[in-house]
Amino acid sequence: MSYLEHNLKTVPTGLSKILYVNWALVVLLTAVACVGFLMLYSNAGGSFLPWAEPQMKRFAAGVFLMLMFGMVPIWFWRNLAGLGYILSFTLLVFVEFFGEVGMGAQRWIDLGFMRLQPSELMKISLVMLLAAYYDWLDISKVSRPLYVLIPAALILIPTMLVLRQPDLGTSILLIAGGAIVMFAAGVSWWYFGAVIGAVGGLVAAVLTSRGTPWQLLKDYQYLRIDTFLDPSADPLGAGYHITQSKIAFGSGGWTGRGFMQSTQSRLNFLPEKHTDFIFTTLAEEFGFLGVFSLLMLYALIIGFCLFSAMANKDRFGSLVTIGISATFFLFFAVNMSMVMGLAPVVGVPLPLVSYGGSAMLVLLAAFGIVQSAHIHRPRGHK
Repeated sequence: MSYLEHNLKTVPTGLSKILYVNWALVVLLTAVACVGFLMLYSNAGGSFLPWAEPQMKRFAAGVFLMLMFGMVPIWFWRNLAGLGYILSFTLLVFVEFFGEVGMGAQRWIDLGFMRLQPSELMKISLVMLLAAYYDWLDISKVSRPLYVLIPAALILIPTMLVLRQPDLGTSILLIAGGAIVMFAAGVSWWYFGAVIGAVGGLVAAVLTSRGTPWQLLKDYQYLRIDTFLDPSADPLGAGYHITQSKIAFGSGGWTGRGFMQSTQSRLNFLPEKHTDFIFTTLAEEFGFLGVFSLLMLYALIIGFCLFSAMANKDRFGSLVTIGISATFFLFFAVNMSMVMGLAPVVGVPLPLVSYGGSAMLVLLAAFGIVQSAHIHRPRGHK
């Protein structure tokens, strides 16, 4: 019996699919987005404009998109994975030559009503293609060198384009997200050990190349490393962001200053308060309890996704769910580490909380594929 024939006999059809939607996941995503609406409202001084209202409209459109994607059979997304990767890669090449420049980076395509960041699409299409690849590949071949080189190339080629934009944060997410899918598919530990060793060598090369003709990073990226190691060395310059962020975290204490009572954000001591550093507004206004509550919401989202993946007997559906939930985890883990001074500032937004259009829509569409895998997973013959 073919994959399609099996699925047609073991999954819900028609309007009955609505009953199989993971509504708990929808509620949790909405709860996280509501935290973002509150913080954007607060950062605007008690106004829905210019950030909260557009964000709410985008979220509503994103939830609709997620549910529509969820109604589509999972085999459709598996068959579309290759085309999605090619489209994302083509857009990355387009950005390389014709992309819109902002804050020293060339990352966007101006669509008029919004700015599309193709690297956001690549994060998801890469996960989908790798999941489809390992669904197609015989399990006995997963760790053979040739069949490891293919997904490694699929990861590294778009990563090099993203690095040229330059966008170090997204590049890290692409590599880490792809590696997690490979690990979940059963690739041998030895390959990951070799990669870790190579990364160590690369870090050493990056540091020693500074100031040479073959310098591997941009000057501003080296400056971020310096700032990460010692932000107090230039508190009014390169270390300003992280210094003000730490002040905001410390002033929040256990319960925070109260809603709309943050001084660092409202007095504009903290740049990018509505995007990359919005987590600090939450920490200052609601303290440790607010931060912990958001972390619990994120943890529950990851938990529901992993539970769905483990219960799914369809290999593509399971791997794509793991890959998307891992990408989501990396989003908030990197952002939180960054604004707390535990990692260099790499410009990664806080998912569903930071202000942004393409990132939110792409992420909710990705969760639509998670919903599709959950709704259409084999549940036994009727």
